[in-house]
Amino acid sequence: MDLIQNVLAVIVVLGLLVTFHEFGHFWVARRCGVKVLRFSVGFGKPIWSRFDRHGTEFALAAIPLGGYVKMLDEREGHVDPSQLDQAFNRKSVWARIAIVAAGPLANFLLALVAYWALFVAGTTTVVPVVGQVVPDSPAFEAGLQPDQEITAVQGQSVRSWDEVNLKLVAVIGLNGELTVTTRDEGSSRASTHRLQVEDWLVGQDPPEPLATLGVVPWRPELPAVIARVVDGDPADEAGLQAGDRVLSVDGQAVADWPALVQLVRAKPGQTLSLEVEREGQHRTLGLTPRASTLEDGSSIGYIGAEVAPVDWPQKWQREIRYGPLEAVGQAASRTADMTLLTFDAVRKMVIGLISPSNLSGPITIARIAGDTARSGLESFVSFLAYLSISLGVLNLLPIPVLDGGHLLYYFIEAVRGRAVSERTQAAGLRIGLAVVGTLMIMALYFDLMRLW
Repeated sequence: MDLIQNVLAVIVVLGLLVTFHEFGHFWVARRCGVKVLRFSVGFGKPIWSRFDRHGTEFALAAIPLGGYVKMLDEREGHVDPSQLDQAFNRKSVWARIAIVAAGPLANFLLALVAYWALFVAGTTTVVPVVGQVVPDSPAFEAGLQPDQEITAVQGQSVRSWDEVNLKLVAVIGLNGELTVTTRDEGSSRASTHRLQVEDWLVGQDPPEPLATLGVVPWRPELPAVIARVVDGDPADEAGLQAGDRVLSVDGQAVADWPALVQLVRAKPGQTLSLEVEREGQHRTLGLTPRASTLEDGSSIGYIGAEVAPVDWPQKWQREIRYGPLEAVGQAASRTADMTLLTFDAVRKMVIGLISPSNLSGPITIARIAGDTARSGLESFVSFLAYLSISLGVLNLLPIPVLDGGHLLYYFIEAVRGRAVSERTQAAGLRIGLAVVGTLMIMALYFDLMRLW
């Protein structure tokens, strides 16, 4: 069931993102007088199609993970002399730039609309209150204390743990001073904590900014009660069910969910004896955590079970909501911040500050899409916005075969006054295909490593 939900979620997400992307190309091409031959959602043989009054075929193809817009172009086939003025290659360089750039821009616009909808509807976040400070950690040395609320990172205000993490990840590679601003509960007085860092988060896979600082977020007591088991994973095979409360592991009492996770992670491949409470009765089950290998070669156990949610105290919750007009500015700011962060992450991956193992392929996207869909509409829309931005950024990279590669050629043409030679473009195409193919293989490899 989980697999089906994940597949459906990724089809919906990618179908929507690709449709918006291609519609951007389509809409601007029409405005520039280019004849569009086909607008296809998906690849392969069409399973449904129709033609509009302009002669454009709208098709739904069998392979839903992609899409394309085919325009009239002399480089791709014969063009009737009466239609030469509608050919893409006959348009001015600025018209071609507008048509190519419209796809990524449509993805950024979709993200902006998604964030606007979230801000107008209102989002509930967890106030970033420190629960514990690890002794002798950077946070401890800088004077952070439990029950303090983090209000700013590097001078930029934050309202949730998501924003705290984003600000901390945004300065990967920092050498120097990292500032964290806090305030005590019930007080408006701010305290600034200065941490000296060197090669901040460099080489971590994945980056763990809070753990590196030595900060444990405050959270309510989390009992070891199972909310859901993943089909086919060890918890399912052992007979664990939603609602089971784990009382002990190999005779060792389990105080809460983090304690259970710690015991499971410590014993990959070893059969454990679990005492669980189900509907008032105690049962003993045998459970063998599956081994998962981390980037550093160490092995941890996992069982494929999720914890039951608990209610957060009202004082630690914060609703972020704006009026329709104010939400436009907030959504634009969030879209710009996420876009710059994504571009910067690509740059840092190229120069080695971020591990390429953070690349995500279709398997990870499907899993996250399914998880966010099950978590609720708010989480799903947020993920949709972020993925739309990522798709826009990816397509703007100056790699031949991507929109960014075409834009690079057209900007060179605009400066030189003549087009890049077909020989150069053909060589670039081969290089671009090799680069994109390598990235896809790497992303799929890291996907499979995460599963194992």
